[in-house]
Amino acid sequence: MPRRLMFVQLKSGYSTDLGPSWIGWVDFSKTWSTAYFHGRTLRRAGGMPDANFYDVQTDEEFWVSGPKRDRTDTRYGPSNAVVEPDAAETYHDFLKGAPLPGRENG
Repeated sequence: MPRRLMFVQLKSGYSTDLGPSWIGWVDFSKTWSTAYFHGRTLRRAGGMPDANFYDVQTDEEFWVSGPKRDRTDTRYGPSNAVVEPDAAETYHDFLKGAPLPGRENG
């Protein structure tokens, strides 16, 4: 199962980009259509104006994307993402210029 360091933000129940967010490891299915994060199963879906995944159990909407070096992970404001402890070293190396694991070639 592919594993990537990602920015994840809960969109449901929050105005624009104010939902809680995390920088952490996300496991993906072989087809990249399902993501597993914090014990949740998130399915990729189109047609949602502010999200690209939804929780299959709760229908809550999420935005899942690669982190940005300039930390502008949200569209309309600064991100206050919680960096997961097991992802902190990799994330800080990324901020200093290292490639993301699994994306060394682009």
